[in-house]
Amino acid sequence: MKGDIEYPEVRDVSVAAVLEDAGWSVYLINQKNVRLEGVLVSSRGYGKIGDADVETSVLRHFLETIEPKSFVKIEPIMEDVFRLTNEYWVSFYIDGVIYDKKFIFLPETINSAFFTTVPIIEKKGVLIS
Repeated sequence: MKGDIEYPEVRDVSVAAVLEDAGWSVYLINQKNVRLEGVLVSSRGYGKIGDADVETSVLRHFLETIEPKSFVKIEPIMEDVFRLTNEYWVSFYIDGVIYDKKFIFLPETINSAFFTTVPIIEKKGVLIS
């Protein structure tokens, strides 16, 4: 039964960590030509610091819609968690079909060495597609 479920591929949706004047922020970017509806984003950090296992709280964000070719700020992110794996699990609907994807920033990858120009936002940041 579970094998009968189709999981459509997520394309043209990205998550980016962008350095701004007030610090780092995480954005969800819709590069599609259609609106995303019923968007749920779950974020968490996890990993090891020294010998200790560390986990952040799980944060959940609900966004009614994200218009085509636009972006939404999900949350600020503290530099303290850059040593951890930072995971953003995004689910949304298009025409009644559910899509979901995990976007993962590996430890130490949120830094200027990995900067690119983030599409639509047109700022420097670290992009996961």
